[in-house]
Amino acid sequence: MPINITWYGHSCFRIETGPSVLLIDPFLSGNPTFEASGLKREEVSAGVTHVALTHGHDDHVGDAAAICKESGATLIAVFELAMYLNGKGVEKVDPTNHGGTVKHAGFALTFVNALHSSSTIVDGAPVYLGNPCGLIIAPDEGPVVYHMGDTEVMSDFAVINALHAPKVGLVPIGDRFTMGARSAAYACKRYFQFETIIPCHYGTFPIIDQSADAFVAEMAGHNVVVPEVGKPITL
Repeated sequence: MPINITWYGHSCFRIETGPSVLLIDPFLSGNPTFEASGLKREEVSAGVTHVALTHGHDDHVGDAAAICKESGATLIAVFELAMYLNGKGVEKVDPTNHGGTVKHAGFALTFVNALHSSSTIVDGAPVYLGNPCGLIIAPDEGPVVYHMGDTEVMSDFAVINALHAPKVGLVPIGDRFTMGARSAAYACKRYFQFETIIPCHYGTFPIIDQSADAFVAEMAGHNVVVPEVGKPITL
């Protein structure tokens, strides 16, 4: 059974698989890439059954609380982040942590390591929201998807590939806060056998890379699909 993956700018993806619709890192309000598309948040969140978060930075948590409260979707996140948003009124939470797998209708989701940080700012000071993660999404039918979250290259990629053998990579390439084009391409070629690679985490803010061009050049000969906001990719 095919799955549909739709990008909404930065690291936000909607994955439709079987009976479930999973929204990852729903940074929509204040996301210039998304706002330039003319789409509305309600269009993105329509039918969403689950929201999953890679870490607690505002440009990833985004509209998660509002979407969960409006739709009744289940929030899946590391324990500290799940409990933080539960305290903000998100009623249905499914907390997990590194190495843990949770199963829902049509898919299983495993949290794996990411080399980054995770917090939000409250009254001018950072509040710890658990460790950052990548997400392995294993549909009951269809290819295994790896959303790397925000990360640098790490040797853990070898273990992740050995255990989960993802065929689709959602790969941050924007540099400064994540891998840049060269290091992201190295990671994809050195550690994985992706059939499809979808770049993300670029073009959102002036201080990160503005296009996927350098990554595409580094990945010559590999199947890189540069996403368009709101246009589903069927795999």
